[in-house]
Amino acid sequence: MNEEYDVIVLGTGLTECILSGIMSVNGKKVLHMDRNSYYGGESASITPLEDLYKRFNLPGTPPESMGRGRDWNVDLIPKFLMANGQLVKMLLYTEVTRYLDFKVIEGSFVYKGGKIYKVPSTEAEALASSLMGLFEKRRFRKFLVYVANFDENDSRTLEGVDPKKTTMRDVYKKFDLGQDVIDFTGHALALYRTDDYLDQPCQETINRIKLYSESLARYGKSPYLYPLYGLGELPQGFARLSAIYGGTYMLNKPIEEIVIENGKVVGVKSEGEVARCKQLICDPSYVSDRVTKVGQVIRVICILSHPIKNTNDANSCQIIIPQNQVNRKSDIYVCMISSAHNVAAQGKYIAIASTTVETADPEKEIKPALDLLEPIEQKFVSISDLFAPTDLGTESQIFISRTYDATTHFETTCDDIKDIYKRMMGSEFDFEEMKRKKNDIYGEEEQQ
Repeated sequence: MNEEYDVIVLGTGLTECILSGIMSVNGKKVLHMDRNSYYGGESASITPLEDLYKRFNLPGTPPESMGRGRDWNVDLIPKFLMANGQLVKMLLYTEVTRYLDFKVIEGSFVYKGGKIYKVPSTEAEALASSLMGLFEKRRFRKFLVYVANFDENDSRTLEGVDPKKTTMRDVYKKFDLGQDVIDFTGHALALYRTDDYLDQPCQETINRIKLYSESLARYGKSPYLYPLYGLGELPQGFARLSAIYGGTYMLNKPIEEIVIENGKVVGVKSEGEVARCKQLICDPSYVSDRVTKVGQVIRVICILSHPIKNTNDANSCQIIIPQNQVNRKSDIYVCMISSAHNVAAQGKYIAIASTTVETADPEKEIKPALDLLEPIEQKFVSISDLFAPTDLGTESQIFISRTYDATTHFETTCDDIKDIYKRMMGSEFDFEEMKRKKNDIYGEEEQQ
């Protein structure tokens, strides 16, 4: 403990583990501690099933119909990875992929008028979809072709649209798209949680739709991937990476205080000893005086004995309920995985519904999602506070992650990682740069 480190990381949530891995790959000396005895913090996967019952204070033990407790790995915060998204790039560049196996999620669905429909994301699917009428399909197909060819550096592809000035609302108007199509494009393809994006410049939205299409093109069924044995495998993969590069990991370490001198972090005290550091990364639970509550998320973990209706008996899927469809400000998400992913007993399914809380009765807010899952064998309800840092770390050199939001993909988490990286290092996170560094390290090993 009594050593000097470049970076100390508190908490083994996914954000912290990825940053710890990146810092180690970048040649920094890293100490990573967690007061818990398990990896993952807020984003842990719980096993066996008995532990989930205890965690949610449910009386008794799981019924025998649920099979062996050891067969369960239940994520507390469910998220899928976009096949072409930022997290997969981080996994590939850091080579954490060698510790993990992924499966493609079988389908992405969107809710309209009380029913769910497969999200059309290719021209062929758009033409076959019952989400739209014939003329709407043609207009949507034209829009998809436009997005695919869109290149902000080639004015011929823009057709008079200014990527930095034209709003997305105006682009939809240009293609004469109706409200339902706008709903699923903005929420199920571009993955916005609210409709604020409509009045912002269109460049970001078009890039998001492109990411969705490119991710889909890689595997065909859906743009999403999920690791076998649950998301808890991700922090462990990054922990292994950090260890290869000389990082030190300590679980079960009580954190007594973060030592500050002249407004700047100088170390962390645990069990009477102080480990010194130049920079500190942690989740909000370690620094309650430097974060502010920005909202709440309700998540309901549901155990089912059947696939979700109208999903073609998929073993895994995502459903997005756009806010407009249920008179809300933010979307409701459902993600479902099953024994096919080694996270549940044979023949069982785990569906997790989540949304941002807007009223004093969160369980009522999430009801549209739960109605799609009936009959539900067992539910576990949690309402968590969302925190954001009030201290950006410029002076204190304490860099605090944000709480995981209600979305069922990792893109917002990756934005947070890149934001923290930039505040720490003073430069943008550059995948290519990391790749080169890594090649240097492996290159030297080969020469010896």
